[in-house]
Formats: sequence, C-alpha cells, structure tokens
Amino acid sequence: MAFTITHHGAVSGVTGSCHELTLGPNGILMDCGLFQGSDSQGRASASELAIEFPIEHIRALVVTHVHIDHVGRIPYLLAAGFEGPILCSEPSARLLPAMLEDALKIGYTRDYELIERVLGLIRRRTRAIPYNQWHPVFEEGDASLAIRLQRAGHILGSAYVECDARSGSARERIVFSGDLGAPGTPLIPSPETPEACDRLILESTYGDRDHEHRDDRREQLRAVIEQALGDGGTVLIPAFSLGRTQELLYELETIFHDNQGEPWRDLEIVVDSPLAANFTALYRELKPFWDEEAMERVEAGRHPLSFEQLTVIDDHQDHLNAVEYLNDTGRPCVVLAGSGMCDGGRIVNYLKAMLGQSRNDVVFVGYQAEGTPGRDILRYGPEGGWVELDDERYTIKAGIHQLSGFSAHAGRSDLLRFVDGMRPAPQEIRLVHGDQGAKNALAEALQDRGHQVVIP
Repeated sequence: MAFTITHHGAVSGVTGSCHELTLGPNGILMDCGLFQGSDSQGRASASELAIEFPIEHIRALVVTHVHIDHVGRIPYLLAAGFEGPILCSEPSARLLPAMLEDALKIGYTRDYELIERVLGLIRRRTRAIPYNQWHPVFEEGDASLAIRLQRAGHILGSAYVECDARSGSARERIVFSGDLGAPGTPLIPSPETPEACDRLILESTYGDRDHEHRDDRREQLRAVIEQALGDGGTVLIPAFSLGRTQELLYELETIFHDNQGEPWRDLEIVVDSPLAANFTALYRELKPFWDEEAMERVEAGRHPLSFEQLTVIDDHQDHLNAVEYLNDTGRPCVVLAGSGMCDGGRIVNYLKAMLGQSRNDVVFVGYQAEGTPGRDILRYGPEGGWVELDDERYTIKAGIHQLSGFSAHAGRSDLLRFVDGMRPAPQEIRLVHGDQGAKNALAEALQDRGHQVVIP
C-alpha cells in the first residue's frame, strides 16, 4: 500500500493519541498526546515520555484539538528534534499555548524562563488553518499531501482531518476523526460527516453506549443540585478545564435563568481552577466560533459564561480557605475544579475533605479512564468503599452520580451516523481511542453494516 498508517498511542486505551501517516520518505503526525491513567504506567518520567519513534521524516504535526491527551507530548517532540510546523484550527492556535503552559508547569519544569522559551517556540511553529479549506503540507516529485480541517464538535477548535494523499498513480482520501462531539453540544457547532473517504481512523470512546439527551442531562444536574441544597452540602464536579467547564457553565446559566426563585437565587457556583478561568476567558474572546444558539443568547443580553452567581478562585491560599470554609460551614455550593479524572489538581483537596460526609455529592460529567481515582470513586463509592488519594485511603460516604450526557464525546449512535453519512463508504475503518469493550462493540455494529473494520 502506497500510504502507511502507524499508531503511536491511543491503541490500548483512550489517551496518548498519536498517529502517523507516511507517504514514501515523508510523513505527518496526527496529534502527540500524553498518556493518562493506566495508559501511563511505565511512562511517568521525562525519559519515559521521550519520543521513541523516528521523526526525521515527519514534515508536520497536525493537532485535532488541544486536550492534554492529544497535545501533552509536543514539548517532548520538539526536544527530540522535530522542526516542522504545528497545524491546527484558528481557535486551537489560541488555546494551545495555555494548555501546554499548564502541562509544562505540572509535569516538566518550574523554570519559568525555560517554559516561556518552549511556549515561544510553539507559538512560532503554529500555523492556524481556517476550517473547510485545503492546505498543502508538502509536494515533492509525484508525491503530495494536503489536509482540510472540518468541525468535530468536541471542544472549541476541535477538528477532524481530511487528508488528500497522492503518490504516483495512487491516491487516497484518509480521514482522522480526532475526538468527535455529540450533536447539540453547547457553544459548539455540530460535526458534519465528510462526503467520502477511503480509510477512516475513528475514535471509539463511547462505542458501546449512548448518552442522555441534552435536556435530560440538564434536568438531572438540576435535580442533583437541589438534593444537595436540601442536604446542606457541597456539590463537587471534577471537570476538565477546557470544554467541559465551559459547557457546564452554559447549562448552569440556563438553569439559573429558568429557576430564579429560592433556593437558586442565593446559590454560588465556584470555578476553582486558574486554568479553567483562563480557558473560559479565551472562549469568550472566541465568540465568532460559537454556534447560533449561543450567539442568540448573547444578542438577548445574557452571558452564558459569566453570570452573577459565578465566583472564580485563582490564588492557591484562597483555594485552601474555600475548602476549609465549605467543609466547616456546610454552606450549599457547587464547585467545579480540575482535574476531570481526579488524578491531580485542586479537586483532590475537596475530595479529601468532603468524601467522608454524606451531605456532599460528587457529580462526574466526563469519561473516567481505568486506573484513575475518578474511576475508583465511581466503582466503589456506591458501595461505601474507599479511594486512594496521594497515597492515603479516604472512605466514600458522599453521594456519587454520573451524568454521561455531559460527555464531550460522540455516543455510539453518533459515531455510526458519522460513518453512515459517507458515500461511498470507507474501504477500511480503524478503531482507536477506546477501551477494548467499547471498540469491540462498535466494531460489531460497523461490521453488521458491511464495513471492513481493523482494531490495531
């Protein structure tokens, strides 16, 4: 085959996305993400995170979106000698430095001068590409590659990537899905299926199940919060700083708008994450990329990401004070804090203080990878079990809830619709970015539709 696809991550799990498309002597990378949860075992140190595959022939890195499991190893790619451009959508070009700055501080170095040098290099290398426009990557002799970004509906700036690859008389249209979003995601235009492709590299995170309808998830969130208000407790929402936090704020603003009496009028929503606050500000600056519904709210004088009951905590001491105050007073409050899988960040301090009290509730709104504290809380919390946080065991007495409708990923039916819209159908579909059960379930459904499916 004239064109080779190699997977350097997101094969045995849902993190570490990194895929290579090779045309003769040249190639490109699609994402270069960090491994998380059980996927990260044996990859904790800088030496173990180093790029272990050849990159001399890599002409460009294409970023589908800026979640850490898709971009977290970019500094290591640069350290390995990669000298090509970083190609991404216009919103992703704005969001990428903020995401990598945080990643560098947490997992690489506290040397701020070094961090700024790395970020400066990333900014200089980044090339923003408009959606729905072909962009030539290289053309040498009888071989060429062009890419086109299309909205993926996952987070602001997310894209799936169409690749037009040619070598001699051979030509293929290859599509990398990145992470696809569900239709109706707040703020983000829904993804549209490409007309056709020869090979599709498709994520399968929720290949075995669907999500609740958006109206249902909002009602469930409202009900959980009202229960907590009655219990005199705190609602803890471990939320990813980029995407999930902004969607939650959008839905919470809707709930406040529709429920303006007691007890909602005096309820405080706390975003305790400097990174989430930074991304929320960037989201507001990127309004031209919002969907029609969100813009209609803005024109009506509403502020979907900034409302009266919202408080943002930046300073670390203020964070510690907030944990102590809420734990001591029992004042009803909703706290959004990272990280989304409870494997670090400020949410850990809240969990340590509040998991052992039945008046509190923890609401999971995103995927919890195997091997993360979030997965353990979901699994053992309803049984009154325990979770290990920073090498200590904490008994779980708080209420545990999972609202899968808030997932930023497409559900099983959404993934199937994405494929069904392609005419003619792909000759091959390769399933990545999913646990084995989810991949197997999606593969079976696709095979029932007559597709040739490969699980790398």
